[in-house]
Amino acid sequence: MQYLKDLKEIVNINSYTKNKVGVDKVSTYMSQWFAQLGFENRCFERSELGNHNLYTTPKTDGIKILLLGHNDTVFPQGKFEHFSEDKEWVYGPGVCDMKGGNIVALQALRNVFKKNGKLENIDILLVSDEETGSDDSKLLTSKLAKEYDVCFVFEAAGEQLEVVTARKGVGTFTIEIEGKASHAGVRYSHGINANLEAAYKLIELTKLTNLEIGTTVNVGKILGGIGANTISPNATLLLELRYTKNSERDRLLNALETITNTSYVEGTKALLSGQIQRDVMESNIAQLDLIDKIEKITNIKLPTEERGGVSDANIVASQGVTTVDGFGPFGDGDHTIKERALKSSFEQRIELMTKILMHHQEHKQF
Repeated sequence: MQYLKDLKEIVNINSYTKNKVGVDKVSTYMSQWFAQLGFENRCFERSELGNHNLYTTPKTDGIKILLLGHNDTVFPQGKFEHFSEDKEWVYGPGVCDMKGGNIVALQALRNVFKKNGKLENIDILLVSDEETGSDDSKLLTSKLAKEYDVCFVFEAAGEQLEVVTARKGVGTFTIEIEGKASHAGVRYSHGINANLEAAYKLIELTKLTNLEIGTTVNVGKILGGIGANTISPNATLLLELRYTKNSERDRLLNALETITNTSYVEGTKALLSGQIQRDVMESNIAQLDLIDKIEKITNIKLPTEERGGVSDANIVASQGVTTVDGFGPFGDGDHTIKERALKSSFEQRIELMTKILMHHQEHKQF
């Protein structure tokens, strides 16, 4: 199958996010393949990261679709490389996350182009830094998203070929605490213990977790102090927030400010830094209505799921675009050296997306 040969070609290129040469080499292949289908390439060049690429088609009346993916993967050169396969599975970095998804989109577009001879109102955005939080590309994605009515994202499908209707929002923050150093044996009472303040703050932060509604606060790293005989003059907490609702985001941010500004140990001071990296993607009526229409158009049942992990679907959805994720192949072991994708799921996903895009090209709506 040609699409598996294409997948092998790009999987064998190391595209670790910080490997600009490798990421851009993958982009070169994708650009060539999309050019064969009549796409124009708007390249957003970057000096340190791989370039971001928006592939565009002519615009007419009707629904404008954005197909969304990323070219970068998580392993540096020499850690996990090369494509392999057996009867049922393909293996390698990005086969499911998400070079495999990009190939699903490409092959579906090839199928539609082969029948119609042209494509309209469909653009593809492939960014280069999704695996490190999309810190560079998220402003670009947010701006471009406003030009579209519908977005399909090609992250991996669920085990039962579920599409993704919701993803948690995520933010990473640092609290830096200042105390006062003092000899722990001779002048214990003269010190102000930043480590103790960090402990109180950790407890209060953890109390914000509400598993029933999917809210988690994790203090994942603590640094502080000088040695056993010194009252700690400083401490740092590195923490992550994840939430399923905008209201929870607001509650967490307000509580984070309060906890930072409260001195549980008299005399300590604290400074908060960090940001929401990707806002929550909530399921909504327009999205569920789109899924219902797709099921009728394709005669294929689309089971749905909500995920705790984030993707660039969060960014597009936050701009009010009707967004559905998980149109890539099913796979597992992503972000590990055992990453694999199920061959049969490629066929199923390509069939599904071909039917969706064929209907769109014929009717310019759903």
